[in-house]
Amino acid sequence: MLSSNMKKALNDQINAELYSAYLYLSMAAYFEDTNLPGMAGWMKAQAQEEVGHAMKFYGYVFDRDSKVELKAIDGPKTKWASPLAAFEDAYKHEQKVTGLIHKLVDLANKEKDHATRSFLNWFVDEQVEEEASTKMIADRLKVIGDSKPGLFMLDRELAGRGSGGGE
Repeated sequence: MLSSNMKKALNDQINAELYSAYLYLSMAAYFEDTNLPGMAGWMKAQAQEEVGHAMKFYGYVFDRDSKVELKAIDGPKTKWASPLAAFEDAYKHEQKVTGLIHKLVDLANKEKDHATRSFLNWFVDEQVEEEASTKMIADRLKVIGDSKPGLFMLDRELAGRGSGGGE
């Protein structure tokens, strides 16, 4: 069974992962509105991935004979100044999530909860990938600058994520 501190922290992380999904779905809607379906698809895939992360935590809490306690999810931002601004926000958000995961690891270490520490290893590794992918796209958008053809080429490339390409 999880300690009360660990149970609360893991339930908070479920909420954070679901917020992440909500944020990426909001970004997808922004990209749909700006006629960038590839970026919208990339963000929808990202939203689904975040729901998957929440479900991993959800299952783990139950596996440890504890209770899942869902809370309200805050409404995410809905508008961005540009595709670059959206991907920069995604990168900053992933950095924030990395910090949350690291705090969970610190708590597991402090409480000598070896099972939770082992469970969290996957998320530590996943966050390296999450940060790298969002930063790479933001960096490419910086290189593209105001080039409409470049933007549409990147959009087409990102569309491949949902069909087995990309990440």
